[in-house]
Amino acid sequence: MKLSTKGRYAVMAMVDLASTSQGRPISLADIAERQEISLSYLEQLFAKLRRGGLVGSVRGPGGGYLLAHTPEETRISDIILAVDEPIRATRCTPGQPFGCRSNKSRCLTHDLWEELGNQIYLYLSSVTLADIVARRVLGTSGLVSREDKGPILAAQ
Repeated sequence: MKLSTKGRYAVMAMVDLASTSQGRPISLADIAERQEISLSYLEQLFAKLRRGGLVGSVRGPGGGYLLAHTPEETRISDIILAVDEPIRATRCTPGQPFGCRSNKSRCLTHDLWEELGNQIYLYLSSVTLADIVARRVLGTSGLVSREDKGPILAAQ
């Protein structure tokens, strides 16, 4: 499963908003510059985030966007789903009784990929904007695996 730029950029922009707004509206131009994301692309994403109830907008001079909920209440899964990014690893349509093969059957690995999608969703539901801003997201992104030595720290 690969997360598209829609989901990644929406999360990046929302983390930026959570970490910089301090209760005041932030312009998309400022977020676009800091995160190196196209302003027109951010406008499209924030329209979806607003419809999804995750941000509010303030018009006029000094206007911009605010989080609709606290960073502690805003889950990463909600952001990704608000911009129409599916969190699934199968080709099949969720909830359908049939599979994606030409004869409508499910492939032998269907349950594996469906459960992977469920685990990704559970993980993204467990992480909030506050977790990311406070750098509480744990992982092994700084580790590289070598067959003969096991995990080692990556060179920085």
